Amino acid sequence: MLNPADPAFLSDLAARLPAGTLRAPEPRDLEEPRGRWQGRAGAVARPRSAAEVSAILAACHAARVGVVPLGGGTGLVGGQIMADGPLPLLLSLERMTALCGIWPEENCMVVEAGMVVQSAQEAAAAQGRLFPLSLASEGSARVGGVLSTNAGGLNVLRYGNARDLCLGIEAVLPDGQVFHGLKRLRKDNTGYDLRHLLIGAEGTLGVITAAALRLFPQPASVATALLAVPDPAAALRLLSRAEARASGMISAFELIHRQGPDFLAQHMPEVTVPLSPLPDWMVLIELGLPAGFENAEALMAGLLDEAFEAGLVRDGAVAASAAQRAGLWRIRESIPLANRMVGAVSSHDISLPLSEVPAFITRATAALAALSDMRVNCFGHLGDGNLHYNVFPAEGKSKADYLPQREAVKRLVHDMVHEMGGSVSAEHGLGRLKVDDLERYGDPGKLAAMRAIKAALDPHGILNPGAVLRA
Repeated sequence: MLNPADPAFLSDLAARLPAGTLRAPEPRDLEEPRGRWQGRAGAVARPRSAAEVSAILAACHAARVGVVPLGGGTGLVGGQIMADGPLPLLLSLERMTALCGIWPEENCMVVEAGMVVQSAQEAAAAQGRLFPLSLASEGSARVGGVLSTNAGGLNVLRYGNARDLCLGIEAVLPDGQVFHGLKRLRKDNTGYDLRHLLIGAEGTLGVITAAALRLFPQPASVATALLAVPDPAAALRLLSRAEARASGMISAFELIHRQGPDFLAQHMPEVTVPLSPLPDWMVLIELGLPAGFENAEALMAGLLDEAFEAGLVRDGAVAASAAQRAGLWRIRESIPLANRMVGAVSSHDISLPLSEVPAFITRATAALAALSDMRVNCFGHLGDGNLHYNVFPAEGKSKADYLPQREAVKRLVHDMVHEMGGSVSAEHGLGRLKVDDLERYGDPGKLAAMRAIKAALDPHGILNPGAVLRA
């Protein structure tokens, strides 16, 4: 049973920490991007070091006070928001933003977990290197948060998820013990890999305080194109041909349905699509080649010649400059913003085996059409099988008109994904939103192991109570 972070506890905690470490919660600390929850907290702790994080968790462990780790607050599944239960302490690493070291020759850098992802990208670029994690929230998401959720983003096809970009971590366990795993090693077979256990645990097993991150050479040439394709099956065949021609050099392969650009035309008309007429399905593809290889533009041209001849592409716009490339990416990156302006009935972050993607889109869209007059905006990272399959009200209606159907819509989509061998949580994590889904679709053996690990590392259940596993 947890206790609240009441004035007596906070007074005792403040006495153990440097002045100014604790502050009152502000509205930004208690909100999440979709507005589905309103958080609560007794205070916000802002440590400056792993030692201070250790002191905070040790005190909370002894007093059985819940702790909710807070990164950039960009999570979409409520992992950073505790709406009920005993008043928790929020733990923010916003003061732990240091670049601890960078080794270009090793393609590695070590940063504190409070560093913003965009700052990590810029630190790498200053040394002629690339930190390839790229996502819409990179200007505010923090390194510790993206590791704790194993974030994906736009470049997973080539570089992997956040987990694949991390060589080592420093973390504080629930009782305050510090795990010193901050190594810059590619090989380290010394027992259980606690790094991978804590990455993706969403702050339920420990608080990541620093990370050793993998870097890569900057591509010497880049080519980007927005292509009209007949359907998702053709997009999948195009991906296969692209991989045959440019294996390991495809940075992104994004599938976009025309509903996304239609929403942009209504709510963000300044973002235009350079294809006319607007096709039902599009692919945004980017190639990045290192020095010494064929020019990326020439490789893209050869791929498109082959794709047009095979009937896989009907029209296309190839970026001729950095500004045009940014314009094509602006289309993809603006779709989630326009979605929020419309207001989704139900949003789904799903993944499927690649070969099942076209059949899923056909089956799910037909099933939803039989259920109601809702619109579907399907887009996402086709290269790694991750779709954002979001359902919206019919034109002229609002999501409030469909609230009685929200659960049925989610169940229809998630049941179908599970039946087809997919996952109902591809890159956003589980948070508090998908605890029920984990219980419904999760493997019983996996769930039993997860609960045993949680009980062993956090016997009082203080870390992020109610996230991932039911409290």
